[in-house]
Amino acid sequence: MSTFWIILTGALVASTCGIVGCFLVLRRMAMIGDAISHSVLPGIVIAFLISGSRDSLFMLLGAAALGLITVFLIQMFHQNGVQSDASIGVVFTALFAVGVVLISMYTKHIDLDLDCVLYGEIAYVPWNTIHLAGIDIGPKAVWGVGLALLLSIILISAFYKQFKLCSFDPALAAAVGIPVALFHYLLMGLVSVSTVASFESVGAILVVGMLVVPPATAYLLTEILSRMIVYSVLIGCCSSVLGYYIAHLLDASIAGSMISVAGGIFLLALLFSPTHGILFRKFKQKQSIQRNVTDAPTA
Repeated sequence: MSTFWIILTGALVASTCGIVGCFLVLRRMAMIGDAISHSVLPGIVIAFLISGSRDSLFMLLGAAALGLITVFLIQMFHQNGVQSDASIGVVFTALFAVGVVLISMYTKHIDLDLDCVLYGEIAYVPWNTIHLAGIDIGPKAVWGVGLALLLSIILISAFYKQFKLCSFDPALAAAVGIPVALFHYLLMGLVSVSTVASFESVGAILVVGMLVVPPATAYLLTEILSRMIVYSVLIGCCSSVLGYYIAHLLDASIAGSMISVAGGIFLLALLFSPTHGILFRKFKQKQSIQRNVTDAPTA
């Protein structure tokens, strides 16, 4: 049964991160998930200090609040002349450092460290369950990530055209009356919720990897956004299943194996994609040269 819950959790994380990750890849903001997963640390610590509890709800609220603050600060710095990658680097390193300082100052004698609040382990998911009226209704991670997935599906389905246009052509979106800033922060809010709902249980490497690798692979395989989202989810789910069994076979890290499989699929797409594949493009270039030589006039 534990195998089922681990694979299901990996598939839910892959689906949640894969959907919002497609829009991040299109906007060239792929590493925003990495920034959020580190910069939410002060929010987690502050939520713990205020509530005095390690209850997941308080942790989630604190992390989500810092996630949105992170996005706001990155956007503010970028609008004031700082390059996008530099803005991300400055904000997430500074906030992460603040979190480390808070932990070292206020939680020395409490079981709250970087491992337990930031880097989870997906192998432990089946043992951290929710009980309702004395009945075990499943792991907390499944419910948390499942609700984040449901929220993403509802909002992106309801405003798909707006998200799509804002990602491809923000100027045109503004010209037709779409509030670009609102949908930007709405998307970033979904990224924040998806990230913080996942990383406490499954680990930051799995969340960040699923936000970037499957969407980037899907980007190489199609130029239609709806297909890109579907491909991203399928690639992430396949990576979760194959990665789990490879980790079981090799007695290795489950999250690391899942992302390694996703990386292998990305490499295959990079080589053999019919639109962006390196080998396919070289084959077309070779055919084009041969055609030009054949069609060239003879003396």
